Amino acid sequence: MIWTARQRAASAAVLAILLVALAVRLWMNPAHIADPQPEQGILAARLADRIDPNTADEAVLAALPAVGPALAERIVAARNAFARENPGRLPFTRPADLRRVKGIGQATTRALEPYLLFPVNTEDKP
Repeated sequence: MIWTARQRAASAAVLAILLVALAVRLWMNPAHIADPQPEQGILAARLADRIDPNTADEAVLAALPAVGPALAERIVAARNAFARENPGRLPFTRPADLRRVKGIGQATTRALEPYLLFPVNTEDKP
């Protein structure tokens, strides 16, 4: 034999420790891949190029297509008015909520939708 009994025992112990460590790691961090794959990834709504109309300031809103400084000012004013009347609720939870702002219709809402980020889970949906 090339290895002594003591070397074989030490190698077996190291291998056993390694296998136990890998088994514990697999148990603590299981990997799951959905089948079939979802159309969008789980972080698709968090893209850096999307903004939340509930928190964006006028300058950021004015940079969106079909929105200028005047419309951005009206969005912020509508958001603040809604917050005063409905404390604890978000004014915009979906694209259609933007239609409450004067000057925003269905076409503008459709044009803005790819650039906006809305909360995924809201407790105050009707």
